[in-house]
Amino acid sequence: MALPKLSQEEKKNALAKAQEMRRARSQMRERLKKGDLDLNEVLKADDEVTARMRVAYLLRSLPRVGKVKAQRIMEEIGIDEKRRVQGLGKRQREALLARLANK
Repeated sequence: MALPKLSQEEKKNALAKAQEMRRARSQMRERLKKGDLDLNEVLKADDEVTARMRVAYLLRSLPRVGKVKAQRIMEEIGIDEKRRVQGLGKRQREALLARLANK
């Protein structure tokens, strides 16, 4: 699929939107690490920032969950490593919550 031709203004707007998304994602990850936000709240959120985040990236944001543990959890539940939060099924969300409740 060929990339669309964008004007300079469209490129500038796209860049600004991408920067805002990264900033919002970073703030959310920081809140998760501090414990100000829990996984249940994140999975129930219906916003673009959360929806487009990769599940592995989200899990690594949780306290005491690193790259290896996140990968192991995803394998046990049956979540592909490239899956985004918006692509999770109901059972996968429930399994994540059950596995990571109070951690």
